[in-house]
Amino acid sequence: MVAETPDWEFKERDVHILRELAAEPQRSSRELADILETKYDIDVSHVTVSESIRKMREEDVFREAIIPNESLFNFALFEFKFNPEHFADAWHDAMVAIRDDEHTLIYFLSDGEYQWKSVMMFPTRTAESRWIHEFYKNHGDVVQNVRNSVVHNVLKFQTDPEMFTALHEE
Repeated sequence: MVAETPDWEFKERDVHILRELAAEPQRSSRELADILETKYDIDVSHVTVSESIRKMREEDVFREAIIPNESLFNFALFEFKFNPEHFADAWHDAMVAIRDDEHTLIYFLSDGEYQWKSVMMFPTRTAESRWIHEFYKNHGDVVQNVRNSVVHNVLKFQTDPEMFTALHEE
């Protein structure tokens, strides 16, 4: 599942809306319209702001996810090393199992020896161990090793609003 680049022409207003939502996701369209006017000298109605947000959602410009406070779960980085002998026959089922698993927060491919990586969250370390055990039982033929690293002392867990500035630079 490779994400398509959204077909969206970013207006200055859209970038500011995204930045302000990243800073405070619960802001209403009325609050955003006020911020646009006072902070950025952009005069639009809350209806226009609401419509812009709706259209950006529909075009998949941004995704909304509920991410729990990092103190509520144990987070882990998983790296999956492949067994080439059984890869051709079993890779797809293993990939789907990881992608669709309730514990998977983010799942991606990367270069290097470990090609599949995921950030997963578990209520306890015991649940994490149980997951690894079950994964090996069901998909052990396609992986030679599941390497997991405990993620602790999370120092930042948010999108910086400034990231959106590059979307409208000319």
